[in-house]
Amino acid sequence: MAWAGFIVAFIAFFVTHSLPVRPPLRPILVRALGPRGFGLAYGALSLGALTWLIIAAGQAPFVPLWSWAPWQNGVALILMGLSCIIFSLGLGRPNPFSFGGAQNYLFDPQRPGIVRLTRHPLLTALAVWALAHLIPNGDLAHVILFGVFAGFASFGGLLVDRRKRREMGQGWQMLKDDMGRQAHAVAFMSAPVSDALRIVVAGFVYVGLLWLHPRVIGVNPII
Repeated sequence: MAWAGFIVAFIAFFVTHSLPVRPPLRPILVRALGPRGFGLAYGALSLGALTWLIIAAGQAPFVPLWSWAPWQNGVALILMGLSCIIFSLGLGRPNPFSFGGAQNYLFDPQRPGIVRLTRHPLLTALAVWALAHLIPNGDLAHVILFGVFAGFASFGGLLVDRRKRREMGQGWQMLKDDMGRQAHAVAFMSAPVSDALRIVVAGFVYVGLLWLHPRVIGVNPII
């Protein structure tokens, strides 16, 4: 079956993403590896499965849906830069509204940073990443691949909101209202120096991804 490799990679991706974070497997892995070790191992596993899935999509039968044009790469490069910035600004910082936050008790609704623009910055970064790759890849396999990721990221925030509302009760709405009252520009920043450093890191990550892309995926996004 010509599509078998793509289907197997898709199944493997979702299995490796869902099983390790569900009981009873997650507590066992956390005890064995420690919280930090589990996070690193899960991240490496996720990245490996994603790389496999993208390569499998490139090897699937080519069924064109729209034609490629040079401008598509330019749009993709811009969107990828934006995705890197959003991801860097959102990763591992206080954010009681979503997953991926750290030390959420330190969250300041008067200086929410990227959380004021999107309660789910990691999902937003994923959606922008998927859109960036969907535009220049108009064949069926890649449309399925990146379309699924874009849909998951877009609707995933609604599911997280529902879960967080249930967990936080009235505190969710109160915290959201407090954050919404902050209208001045400085409210978009949580710590100016920290945010600036995160943007610099995003730039290095962006350059690193451009360097790795042709070596890992086999496609040079600049050409």
